[in-house]
Amino acid sequence: MGHLARLFFLLLPTFLLSSPANSAVQGNDFIEVFEQLSGKHPGVRKGHAKGVCALGSFSPSKEAALYSHANLFSGQDIKASIRFSMAGGNPYADETARSPRGIGVQFSLPNGAVHNIAGLTTPVFPGKDPETFLGLLKTLLPNEQGKVDFAKLAEYRQAHPSTLPQFNWLQSHNPPSSYSRAQYFGIHAFYLVDEKGQKTKFKWRLVPDEGELPLTEEQMAQLPKSFLAKKLQQELSDGQRSFDLQAIIGEAQDPVNDPSQAWPESRKVISLGKLTMHSAGDDHCEKINYDPNVLAKGVLASSDPVLKLRSVAYAISFAKRLSGN
Repeated sequence: MGHLARLFFLLLPTFLLSSPANSAVQGNDFIEVFEQLSGKHPGVRKGHAKGVCALGSFSPSKEAALYSHANLFSGQDIKASIRFSMAGGNPYADETARSPRGIGVQFSLPNGAVHNIAGLTTPVFPGKDPETFLGLLKTLLPNEQGKVDFAKLAEYRQAHPSTLPQFNWLQSHNPPSSYSRAQYFGIHAFYLVDEKGQKTKFKWRLVPDEGELPLTEEQMAQLPKSFLAKKLQQELSDGQRSFDLQAIIGEAQDPVNDPSQAWPESRKVISLGKLTMHSAGDDHCEKINYDPNVLAKGVLASSDPVLKLRSVAYAISFAKRLSGN
């Protein structure tokens, strides 16, 4: 076992103690279900197992500094380590499937610290809290005949309506044709904090400068199961690709503790800066834990219980990966 893996196992009790006090669900519950659903794949992430690394930079907007004193928005370009991925624990996932795509970005801050974001191509999460999401995952486990009981799954969704918005969104939106032509959503609420301590509630999203481009039905039927990594590498060999990092500004009535609910589209939106990708294809990002609770000073996490539990689940997955489990 390597030094980093030993360190994370030593720190694991601390991460476990950070689980939401009112939650009966623990981070390891999700790791176990992911492995039951997708099989055990030693040394691979337990969630978002299949992915590709990219290197880039972030150029903050002037407006961002009006809302937050974070040195993420200090005005200088910042190195960004990016990972695009497929949802789930299958490292051989079908890239034409109607499932979420993910993104993780680690910004290397001027003071040596980091700021992480992690999001999906869906604007909502498939459950209002950890218990609901775990229950949904368990309904996907094969029955005694080795098959998913879709009637049971449908019953669960009807009994837990917060699982429906993401499902309905996926049914009405074809998956992206490229990682660079998808919009990504932070899903959870955060706060920007200015120099006077004034907090502004927001959710972030990444909007591709070239616009979104989903797969056609014909492409979904004909493309191979793996094409996204190669396509991204080809795109970046021809030139840079970029996203506008935006903040959706919340109002008083917008919930901060239910990621299954999207805020109204009428909310004010500001640009926080430009995320530009320069290259893709190495494996540097596989050593990064994209915990979305690791934030620059000047950005705060909300009380969202799903967001809080992600630190625990990410830490366990990271430790397992480093130790080869």
